[in-house]
Amino acid sequence: MITWDGFKDKNVLVLGLAKSGFAAADLLHSLGANVVVNDASPEDGNSDVALLRSKGITVICGGHPSDILDAGFDSIVKNPGIPYQNQVLQQAVEKGIPIWTEIELAYLISEAPIVAITGSNGKTTTTTLLYHMLNIGGKKPLIAGNIGTVACSVAEKATADEVIVMEVSSFQLAGIEKYRPKIAVWTNLYDAHIDYHGTFEEYASAKSRITMNQEAEDYFIYNADQVEMQPYINTKAIKIPFSLQGRKEEGISADSEMIYWQGEPYVKRSIIKLLGQHNLENIVAATATAILLDCDKSTIEDVLSSFTGVRHRMQFVKELNGRAFYNDSKATNTLATKSALSSFGPPVILLAGGLDRGHSFEELRPHMGKVKAVIAIGETRERFMEFAVSCGVTDVYAADSMVEAVEKAYTKSTIGDQILLSPACASWDQYESFEKRGDAFIEAIMKLS
Repeated sequence: MITWDGFKDKNVLVLGLAKSGFAAADLLHSLGANVVVNDASPEDGNSDVALLRSKGITVICGGHPSDILDAGFDSIVKNPGIPYQNQVLQQAVEKGIPIWTEIELAYLISEAPIVAITGSNGKTTTTTLLYHMLNIGGKKPLIAGNIGTVACSVAEKATADEVIVMEVSSFQLAGIEKYRPKIAVWTNLYDAHIDYHGTFEEYASAKSRITMNQEAEDYFIYNADQVEMQPYINTKAIKIPFSLQGRKEEGISADSEMIYWQGEPYVKRSIIKLLGQHNLENIVAATATAILLDCDKSTIEDVLSSFTGVRHRMQFVKELNGRAFYNDSKATNTLATKSALSSFGPPVILLAGGLDRGHSFEELRPHMGKVKAVIAIGETRERFMEFAVSCGVTDVYAADSMVEAVEKAYTKSTIGDQILLSPACASWDQYESFEKRGDAFIEAIMKLS
């Protein structure tokens, strides 16, 4: 860890506890800051509160006091999920107090170079795929960020001969100032998280911040096929475009037979085990990054020929009496579910539905012809059932729980069917995360057997 002295004797407010807030508060304290933690949840049963207080850190729980900034703070480190419409943050903006997320802290203290990966879809798969390439290739990777491991905790222990592969969200990128990855990867840009950012433009601008501090010796890997992304490609870094629209002379590209690096054949697509055209974006992005980090071609080929996906993202769970079960709980928007459905042939029994944000399911219509039956769950279940019927799906059912949904799906299935959880909605109406939703799906399947 680089002992960064910019926080010494500074007053810092950590807004929001959870994993990232606890890690940030603990780190800031060790760097000599005067830390106050404020969380909206009650402190009852939260062991982290007592642990922080035992170190001399002030913790205020049960709400965000309107006068909390009167104590005078030099900066705020906020939980990524807290929107900028929060009263405390709005007051901070008015007062000119810098507002960061903990990935900024990770950059400031990291001895290891950072590879940052973002995108509306695919960033977890890209991050995991790259990690496996680097790990097998002996490059000493560490995995961190939005994928589940707090970035500043990983950076605190990282050494100069390692590399941090960091999945970063728009929420996290909105709160950076000096954050500068050695390699930045932007997989794609679609309409998402507008309820948080307010507009598509604000969302896209937050994503584009991944490269805003890069210099001429850094690398920026981006999706050259998306015209929506082009207005936001503003970088000093070396550009590495990727394209799935045939062989290109620049960057990494793919056609139906081959992946090309700088216009030259690199690896045959026939060896790739990861299903889905959408995953090809993740594959070429990860491959380009691995090449830039001097990973052997043989190692990259070994991973591409064995890697079949990450948990909760097109995850094959098991086959039971001739029915194949797939967990795609991470499909929290229609684009992800569209990508999942495009990867399968008929017949599919689709489990879908969740938090109702009012978005349309029309993007799925061209792929609903392969859906044999729909089991709808969550707040959107009535809307999804109506949509499925409008697409010509005649077997449509509602379920009150994941156990009931899986049982219905199995009952309505026959040998050769594929039972797919791909909700097209966030999980927060019923589950605290898409991981919990996916785990519930897997547990329900195991109960069948």
